[in-house]
Amino acid sequence: MKTDIEIAQEAELVHIREIAGKLDISEDELELYGKYKAKLSDELIERIEKNPDGKLVLVTAINPTPAGEGKTTVTVGLGQAFGRMGKKASIALREPSLGPCFGIKGGAAGGGYSQVVPMEDLNLHFTGDFHAITSANNLLAAMLDNHIQQGNDLQIDTRQIVWKRCLDMNDRVLRNVVVGLGSKMDGFVREDHFVISVASEIMAILCLATDMEDLKDRLGKIIVAYSTEGKPVTAADLKAVGAMAALLKDALKPNLIQTLEHTPAFVHGGPFANIAHGCNSVRATKLAMKLSDIVVTEAGFGADLGAEKFLDIKCRKAGIAPDAIVLVATIRALKYNGGVAKNDLGKENLEALKSGIVNLEKHIENLQQYGVPVVVTLNQFVTDTEAELSFVRDFVKAKGCDFAPARVWEAGGEGGMELAEKVLEAFHKGTPRFKLLYEDDLPLEDKIKTIATKIYGADGVTFTAEAKRQMNTITSLGFGSLPVCMAKTQYSLSDDQTKLGRPSGFDITVREMYVNAGAGFVVAITGSIMTMPGLPKVPAAENIDVVDGQIVGLF
Repeated sequence: MKTDIEIAQEAELVHIREIAGKLDISEDELELYGKYKAKLSDELIERIEKNPDGKLVLVTAINPTPAGEGKTTVTVGLGQAFGRMGKKASIALREPSLGPCFGIKGGAAGGGYSQVVPMEDLNLHFTGDFHAITSANNLLAAMLDNHIQQGNDLQIDTRQIVWKRCLDMNDRVLRNVVVGLGSKMDGFVREDHFVISVASEIMAILCLATDMEDLKDRLGKIIVAYSTEGKPVTAADLKAVGAMAALLKDALKPNLIQTLEHTPAFVHGGPFANIAHGCNSVRATKLAMKLSDIVVTEAGFGADLGAEKFLDIKCRKAGIAPDAIVLVATIRALKYNGGVAKNDLGKENLEALKSGIVNLEKHIENLQQYGVPVVVTLNQFVTDTEAELSFVRDFVKAKGCDFAPARVWEAGGEGGMELAEKVLEAFHKGTPRFKLLYEDDLPLEDKIKTIATKIYGADGVTFTAEAKRQMNTITSLGFGSLPVCMAKTQYSLSDDQTKLGRPSGFDITVREMYVNAGAGFVVAITGSIMTMPGLPKVPAAENIDVVDGQIVGLF
């Protein structure tokens, strides 16, 4: 059986001009990065501004397991299926982080015969967007420390610096560091911290900004520290906005590549969904909707994280709403939730399936709260039996959802045709009555409790004393009307990753809160979630190499 990278490297790509032509994009509106990648110009965005919006399909999934779910693979395969139907379709994805590529998760280009290509470029440096975000983040950090060194006119309290440096790599030793050691000219000695670049507020800002003016406005609102009087100090106060915007000028432009079946793919931005808001850029999604009749996009990790943030943060901020939601599961993952060991998942086990399907049940119920039609799909494996498939099909239909299997890993778009038909049927079931989970004027504490009880199934929320203090400060500064971005483990509906299935009788513990004033949301950190991951005992990086000029081992 061929690996994903072998399939990708054997593919015959067409010039990006041809991909752009499918969406009526002219060559003059492309900024080429070689033959197979391009950024899309501001002139294009301005030209199609008044085009009608196409249909938007959100793809999400149950909680991820070691068994694999294939959410990105289904997203790509569904887009390819619409292309086979003759639809003017495209997909909109996030860019991968280097952290998971070299860590444990692997690449993020889909899999099998439902991938976006060039796969190696996408998973590594791509068009440099993440490097630009990292540079802008660390420029702001450097200007902050330089301001303190050069006299500290803003009276920054060095014990209340909240801006962290970043790096797009899993590196646990950088979580807590000491900077300024050495001579007097080397700065003030203080504790500092790193986050992974995809958790940087600048990543979130890039993904929510509508244009350069909006980007600069958001950058200026970033709170980097507090003064000795307790007042916020911003990036605008440090006069850092212009230089940061210069670094981000090209990164703000969406990227265009292709799938293995030459479906246009908008790939732009990449905040994590467990520690950030988990959606590709508003610019890319809106541009795709203006250029396509159908756009298939995804949100990170399970529906309790990615979909909730897509719907309650991205849709709220961008003024968009999905016309249908596809919820991805696998027989293997459902049996894993039912207590089956990873090595035994290939054996038929209806009892375990019955026990584990409660995870899928909860995600269905969660998504139905938003008033959008839900289609459940099983990303099929060769070990799935007819009895298992029939059980899931009957269960899903009893929950009021349409169902279709998907064989997109092995068959590409052809394997997604049945799912595509079900999504088209969902479009014609009347206008979706999309509704947000909570309103802006709800207090922050109640927003968090709403998410915890209605989405996670928690009994309530426990706030540490520090989190309560931080929440009160955030509210007093006028940020209480912002939506909440929950930082939580992706492996469980609870904040304890060992609790699989559909946990009950638990509380969510919020241990820290802070405001991303530029991005426009408040972050609540739960459990033991880390904003700078570490590498596993055997990182994926050990198996990656360059052989005869080609990258090998990258997923």
